[in-house]
Amino acid sequence: MLQWPSSLRSRLTLAYSVLLLLPLILFAVACYVVVARTLENRTDRFISDALSAFSRELVAERRSTMSVVQAMRSTVDEVHFRDLQIVILDASGQTVARNATVSLDTGVARRTLDRPFVIEGQRFVLRGAYARRDIDAVLERIRQMFLVAIPLFVFSAALGGYMLAKRSLAPVASMAAHAARISAANLDERIPVQGGDELVRLARVVNSLLDRLEHAFAQQRQFVSDASHELRTPTAIVRTEADITLSRAHRSESEYRGSVTIMHDAARRLTRIVDDLFLLSRADAGHLIARPEALYLEELVHNAARGVRSIADQRAVVIHVQDVVEAPFHGDVDLLGRLLLNLLDNAIRYSPKGGTVGVVMARAAAHYEISVVDAGPGIPTEDHERVFERFYRVDSARSRSESSTTSGAGLGLAIARRIAELHGGQLDIVESRLGRTEFRLRLGMRG
Repeated sequence: MLQWPSSLRSRLTLAYSVLLLLPLILFAVACYVVVARTLENRTDRFISDALSAFSRELVAERRSTMSVVQAMRSTVDEVHFRDLQIVILDASGQTVARNATVSLDTGVARRTLDRPFVIEGQRFVLRGAYARRDIDAVLERIRQMFLVAIPLFVFSAALGGYMLAKRSLAPVASMAAHAARISAANLDERIPVQGGDELVRLARVVNSLLDRLEHAFAQQRQFVSDASHELRTPTAIVRTEADITLSRAHRSESEYRGSVTIMHDAARRLTRIVDDLFLLSRADAGHLIARPEALYLEELVHNAARGVRSIADQRAVVIHVQDVVEAPFHGDVDLLGRLLLNLLDNAIRYSPKGGTVGVVMARAAAHYEISVVDAGPGIPTEDHERVFERFYRVDSARSRSESSTTSGAGLGLAIARRIAELHGGQLDIVESRLGRTEFRLRLGMRG
């Protein structure tokens, strides 16, 4: 069984050849039919003209002879046309006279034409038979010419098409070879942009894909590095404290309690980091699904403020909830509560002791706005977007407080933005300077 070629060049060549062969065959058949009909029509006109001339001679001969039959036989013997046999038949189909000088073999194809005529009240048929040898010879030469010319044309076109396809696809082969050499170790390389408009567009699309892949790989490497760094600290604390505790055979109960407390705090922070990483990984994979239900955002704000009250008291920070409006919404209670807790926890951690964290709600035309304002040192403008990246902290040297609702690993704001986006909302920094930083959450009223 014939198989469709796998090579694109071969496919293009084959398709081009077939598309050329079909019109050539149709053209050859049309030409052959036209020539055949033209030759036959010319032969018919020749026979008709010959019979007309023969009829005139017959009428003239009848005037000089005694009988009709004698006139017919005399005219047949005297009037001759090349390769044309003339036969006169009576009303019953019997031969009255025949041109004996022109004889057509029984097996030779011929073109015949009958013409009835009446002479002296008697009906006769004048028949002309012309051999098709010349017609068939011309048609045979035409067939031979087409049988040679068509395959030659198709072969030449196929060869030219193959060379043209090979030349046209050479940049694609070069791009494929260059792309095959690109791996995770050299993602900074790009495919050369060359060729026609389509190939240039393809190269740019592939290069854009490589840009995104390089960025994703860089983020992944940074993520792994940051995650390893963040996980190393609590695990090192647990291991070190366990080694110290086990290094002596006997310890007092208070010493054991102190060691276990240290390990408990480190394990708790490790658990929060793992939970945050798991939530972000689910969000990246599209598996973070909200379970929406009817709720009131102002209730979530009050609950979040109460949830961080003990942490705020430890840092002598005041939580001030003001201008709360009624805000019915449709969303996931747990995720939205976590978003607000992360915002408040972030504001508390970066507020000075004795400072105030304000929470303000407002209702716009089609959305709700919840702003969390702290009195911290502010965030540089160039870092406004970077604070929402994972493991990013404006001041990496800032101490991490264990008394926090988040992991303190720089994941809280990243999680908060993903939750906002999951609910069709937006979380941004609208203002940040010394003594005032405002994060604003926007949620559509429809939820």
